[in-house]
Amino acid sequence: MRRHNRLGVAGFAAVAATVLAAGCSSSSSSSTPAAPTSAAAGTSAPASAGTGGQGAQSVTNYLTYTGGKSGPADKSLPPVYIGFVNQQGGPTAVGLLATAGAQMAVNYANAELGGVGGHPIQLVTCFIASAEEEGTTCAQKFLANKKVNVINLGGVAVGVQSFYSTLHGAIPVIDGVAATPIDTTQKNAVILFGDATHILPPFGTYAKDVLHAKTAALVYPSDNAGIAIGAAAIKQGLQAAGVTVKSVGYSESTTDLTSVLTAAGAQTADMVIPYSDTAGCVNLAKSLKTLGITDPKKIVSAPLCLNGQVISGLGDWPHWTYAIASSLFGDPSDPGMPPYEAVAKKYSTPANAPDPWNIVNFGQMLTTIKVMNEVGYANLSPSAILAKATAFTGPQALGAPSLACGKYSSAPAVCNDRIQLFEYTGGVTKGRPGWVKMSGWIQPPS
Repeated sequence: MRRHNRLGVAGFAAVAATVLAAGCSSSSSSSTPAAPTSAAAGTSAPASAGTGGQGAQSVTNYLTYTGGKSGPADKSLPPVYIGFVNQQGGPTAVGLLATAGAQMAVNYANAELGGVGGHPIQLVTCFIASAEEEGTTCAQKFLANKKVNVINLGGVAVGVQSFYSTLHGAIPVIDGVAATPIDTTQKNAVILFGDATHILPPFGTYAKDVLHAKTAALVYPSDNAGIAIGAAAIKQGLQAAGVTVKSVGYSESTTDLTSVLTAAGAQTADMVIPYSDTAGCVNLAKSLKTLGITDPKKIVSAPLCLNGQVISGLGDWPHWTYAIASSLFGDPSDPGMPPYEAVAKKYSTPANAPDPWNIVNFGQMLTTIKVMNEVGYANLSPSAILAKATAFTGPQALGAPSLACGKYSSAPAVCNDRIQLFEYTGGVTKGRPGWVKMSGWIQPPS
């Protein structure tokens, strides 16, 4: 079986996907959900656990959101080109279905939203399989095509450094969930759903304001670079909230993790955070059960465990609480989910629709189309698109209710630092996954 490394921002879905963190989880393309809701801008306090998504702010009309024209794009007009990069075709894929989500949005926009200003949209794709130099190749491809004024990024952890270095700021990049810290420092990038360093510290806010936790146990595979970055961000957020945290790293090859959890004080901690890739999720769930730690409200994780491989190993997803930076597929309280499900039914497949990367990249592409419509076909240029994208304050379709691009001076590309949390109550194997929203959108501790 091929193992597909996957973020969870967008990860997050992110994030996302969902909290789709930083080039980390491993899963198959049959993976499933991630999640959203709303909190007041500029506050670290959680919103009440009422209506999901963004409540009254939820994006429910994609025609209005994108500023498009009802009906199909005019095929007699010259196309509008959007570059798209994803990591796929090699031994690992950070977000395998990111491409499917982007293409779903393009197909839908061309058929029903009038493309961009009536012009049909065409994706110019470039895929990175496994080598750093492939990032250079993709950047060169787009630089050579003067009709490409903007690039969308899927889940890309390999080749990012060379990609941005070669691009040299000449074309803006709109990202959903950033897979590496390199993405966040780019002045020509806009990351709509966030990155691990900024959407995982809200774990501290949740611990303090919702769980009223004083202590936390954090365990993670320390030899997985992407996971380690995310674990450090979680620890930082917990400490900033005044929570005493004991973090213990372990080797990914370790299967019995009872001693690791014990070393972290999981049996007595107010909050337990099993943060791992897919294989680790199965091992951690089994070890937690062995230790008698089963309270789903106490066990909080990112949505990296919500996929088919975990079901194969456990028979179900772990009954834990999950943090995520995008809408949750099937969330009955999210007004923004039915419109997505309706579009997915026409332009996607049942297997793809729940995937966090499909959700994140669909929403990301809709925002790209929105930006291009606002600039206007006659005025499309890299500089005009970047200016309009960085000025976008939300709400993001299937994402956070409010964005603040440039909020962090050390990470100017990051536009979102919010997540929401859901408790999983079972039922996914019967096609009826149960979710209880534990908090609205929350931000890092002040």
